[in-house]
Amino acid sequence: MSDRKELARYRANLQAERDGAALYRTLVEVEKQPQLAEVYRRMADSEDKHAKFWEQRIAEAGGRVLPARISLRARTLAWMARRFGIHFVLPTIVGQETADSAKYDGQADARGQNMQADEHSHAKLLNAVSGGGMEGSVVARLEGRHRAVGGNALRAAVLGSNDGLVSNMSLVMGVAGAEAGANLGGHAILITGLAGLLAGACSMAMGEWLSVQSSRELYERQIAIEKEELAASPEEEAEELSLIYQAKGLPEAQAKTMAAAIVRDPAKALDTLAREELGIDPKELGGSALEAAVTSFALFACGAIIPVVPFMFLAGAGAVVTSLIVSTIGLFGIGAAITLMTGRSVLYTGLRQLMFGYGAAGVTYGIGRLIGASLAG
Repeated sequence: MSDRKELARYRANLQAERDGAALYRTLVEVEKQPQLAEVYRRMADSEDKHAKFWEQRIAEAGGRVLPARISLRARTLAWMARRFGIHFVLPTIVGQETADSAKYDGQADARGQNMQADEHSHAKLLNAVSGGGMEGSVVARLEGRHRAVGGNALRAAVLGSNDGLVSNMSLVMGVAGAEAGANLGGHAILITGLAGLLAGACSMAMGEWLSVQSSRELYERQIAIEKEELAASPEEEAEELSLIYQAKGLPEAQAKTMAAAIVRDPAKALDTLAREELGIDPKELGGSALEAAVTSFALFACGAIIPVVPFMFLAGAGAVVTSLIVSTIGLFGIGAAITLMTGRSVLYTGLRQLMFGYGAAGVTYGIGRLIGASLAG
């Protein structure tokens, strides 16, 4: 039993290292900044080295080393990186790498190969690339890189669709319950579902526009204040910038030299201070409010249309059952997409998503049935 457990551990570690190497190789291909591409390449080489160690351990334990096969999760993230850019998947990769950074702490054979130090280093590097700090001259090359993302785009896409699906599925089932209890017109569910889609999508879009636009206005004000301070006290701003670079790991002398050089150019100084001191990309200012609104509208609508489509072609109990079936597929698919961020089992996350979705729909259906019965009463 213990041998089988050890083999299972070796194979799980091997799969994780193979997935990591393949994903980092993809980032090397996509990344346009040579310095960042080199960071990803070194991380891929490290994962390859770890994978070879686990292959050797499997062979020594009498197990069969299977040909390399990258997991669906890693392949999906790699495809998204190629299709939408590194910024779309980087927060997810950072979160997973941070969660996995301690996986070798309790494995003696891995500690003997210093793997735990490598994994902790990977987590720190990715955090630096996604908006933290990095030692050495690479700091200047990384300023602002990936920071304009403003969060996890993949997470927003999944949760936006989930909001639309669950809320409109609940609304549709509530009206279906009322219709069953009061014999309402057959078009009531379709009209309500489409109205719920438009109302929810418009509400989401408006809220997103207001949120992003308010952030942009705040950022513009902060940058204006920073510009005034830079003009009035350039020495103080240079000292602040120097301390920031020292906090990132640069030696004091190098940090002061870099800060002084930057402050001599007012435009460059303002751009750098906005990024380093305020955490703002002056070119993006948190992104386009219109783009955020349109994206939010589309994501919500994509989820909300799923439970409504059957009522465009069917009526009665057949439409309700079909709506539940397609909603089930949609909920399980969203649960599967969530595993890209969490790394949990597709079955576990998909079933959990179904439980929440059906729970909400069941409550609204029951309430609708009671209301419909009282109206018919």
